[in-house]
Amino acid sequence: MPRPLDGLRIVDLTRIVAGPLATQIFGDYGAEVIKIEQPGTGDDSRQWAPPVAPDGSAAYFFSINRNKKSVTLNLKHPRGKEILKALVRQADVVIENFKPGTMEDLGLGYETLRRETPRLIYCAISGFGASGPKREWAGYDSIIQGVTGLMSITGEADGPPVKVGVALIDEITALYAHGAVLAALLHRERTGQGQKVECSLLESGVASLMNASTAYLLAGEVQGRWGSAHASVVPYQAFKAKDDYLMVGAGNERLWKTFCEVIGAPEWADDPRFASNAKRVEHREGLVGMIEERLQARTRDEWVETFGAAGLPTGPINNVGDVFHDPQVLHRGMVQEIVHPTAGKVRLVGVPVKFSETPGEITSPPPLLGQHTDEVLRDLLGLTSAEIERLRKDGVL
Repeated sequence: MPRPLDGLRIVDLTRIVAGPLATQIFGDYGAEVIKIEQPGTGDDSRQWAPPVAPDGSAAYFFSINRNKKSVTLNLKHPRGKEILKALVRQADVVIENFKPGTMEDLGLGYETLRRETPRLIYCAISGFGASGPKREWAGYDSIIQGVTGLMSITGEADGPPVKVGVALIDEITALYAHGAVLAALLHRERTGQGQKVECSLLESGVASLMNASTAYLLAGEVQGRWGSAHASVVPYQAFKAKDDYLMVGAGNERLWKTFCEVIGAPEWADDPRFASNAKRVEHREGLVGMIEERLQARTRDEWVETFGAAGLPTGPINNVGDVFHDPQVLHRGMVQEIVHPTAGKVRLVGVPVKFSETPGEITSPPPLLGQHTDEVLRDLLGLTSAEIERLRKDGVL
């Protein structure tokens, strides 16, 4: 079946997380993604192990690099620069996440590339942004979680700051970059004009604060750490049942009344201490204690089933292994199996967005380093096997 981005070609100069995840999304939707990697070492995340796949490859690399072609290219070699420019001339989009100024120093910056390819969409992803006093600072996700305040609002109230368990700001930045490039492509479709798009982990992280940021900007309130609880809604947090933890929330008065009935305390709905969400927030500590006491009567799964049947937002707190045995996760195709050239059959996370007419899919596994170098140079640039071999001997590939 056709995919929504069939025919789109992307030159991918990214590594680690944010950039590769953005380009993987494009690949899932049908774009041809040509991943340019440093000869001999490749993407840093190829070395981020353990855990590893059956062939010893880093599982981290597998998570964000499917549906791509790997080409090794020395961008410091004059011939390597020429080859990159030739590839860009046949591409729609370039995405890179070097430190600001690096591509310009290589003679491969946006202004240089756009002279030969005016319709080019050029996306630059950095840690702190392309300008300003911290433009050259290194920006790993966990560092940005601290700088943007995300760590200050994550964790228990009486505990230290905690980072989110995955590279969340990298992921948010990838999604912003993906959407921004699509917007730029739509603009080009309408006007014929290419442009440069800039994304940074810092700005994406600040944008991700949502209500925590507006609480400060509008009301001067600095949010603290609430653990699993919600600063503005009660009840809405993790609770311990007889055997394990679950999440349940009552975000409006109708759900609050339903919650009271299901938990076996309909009188709470008429209690003046809990007459509104504001009142429940005010009396949070006492109410949470009363709920926890009631929940001890049944197991987690029994409560989840009962709450769910009543229409209350609820769910178990699964570990990662539990997630991939969840019948709904499996039904929605969020586990896919594909054959890797050296690791054999491997399972990967499926495509989360479903299209009715042009579904995304996993068509190829994460590539071996340089796996497609000869194919791309031969098919796109018309180089012969002898020319490619000479480039390899000269250290270009």
